[in-house]
Amino acid sequence: MELFVNGNKLDITLENEKTVGDVLKSFEEECAKNNATTIQIVLNGKKVEANDFDSICAQELSEKTKLELTVVSQDEIRDSLKTKAEESESLSEELLKLSAQLQGGKDKESSILISKLADFIDGFCRTASLSSLFPEFYQTISIDEKSLNDFFADFSPILNDFEQAIASKDVVLMGDLAEYEISPRLLMIANALKDL
Repeated sequence: MELFVNGNKLDITLENEKTVGDVLKSFEEECAKNNATTIQIVLNGKKVEANDFDSICAQELSEKTKLELTVVSQDEIRDSLKTKAEESESLSEELLKLSAQLQGGKDKESSILISKLADFIDGFCRTASLSSLFPEFYQTISIDEKSLNDFFADFSPILNDFEQAIASKDVVLMGDLAEYEISPRLLMIANALKDL
């Protein structure tokens, strides 16, 4: 069989492993020792969905078996969150200029900034959800003395209001939300994540 981890082929020797499940179990035990976990499994070129997991685990190994795993470690998540802290701080400062950009007719600059904000929120949420795979680490993350879930429960309605302001082209509300609601929260994210 062939085993790839994060795109790199591993030189492995099977011991008592007879099925795909045996290999996955052995691999996950190694991951656990290194504060890492598997987030995606591709078997023979096909992505394994959660409801197919039990049936693929029972499959016998053969020379043609190709198993590709995507693995993430707690350290990678921490590093990614620290990078997000820097992005967040920079974006927080940029958002203070959004109102002037909108009212000054600088549509291209304001569109780019709004896009950056959307990409940041999307990336941050994806990284935050991956961090929940490491419960002890996840519970140590707090923003403005709130858990990540509680912080985003408060932040989501503001982002929804911002989205609606964009849709209705309400430049005054967009500027106000960016400056007084979103920018300060991005700064809170930056300050919380710097010290992870």
